[in-house]
Amino acid sequence: MKITVTFAPAQRLAQEWLLELPIGSTVQQALEQSGVQAVFSDIPELLARGELCLGIWGRSCSATQVLTDQDRVEIYRPLRVDPKVARRERFRGQGVKRAGLFAKKREGGKAGY
Repeated sequence: MKITVTFAPAQRLAQEWLLELPIGSTVQQALEQSGVQAVFSDIPELLARGELCLGIWGRSCSATQVLTDQDRVEIYRPLRVDPKVARRERFRGQGVKRAGLFAKKREGGKAGY
């Protein structure tokens, strides 16, 4: 099976490892074979504490999850900012007239149309 292991230790800095694993391999085996734990030695500790999460193609999973061909194992960092809060802050900075559905207004048109 061909498996990809992905980890982004910082914003805009992603690393991938391409693996060839036997059928029936688990996420834990993929992490061990990839060498990601050798490059980032604190990953096992952070996973044990629950500060990092694992997923396959954007869906969370456990380390015992069995992989299928072409799976992408992802290691997720915790969010630094709640997405809802970030959206509110962006909207507050842009203002009502430049954001949202009614940003483009016809000349002479009513507000909101």
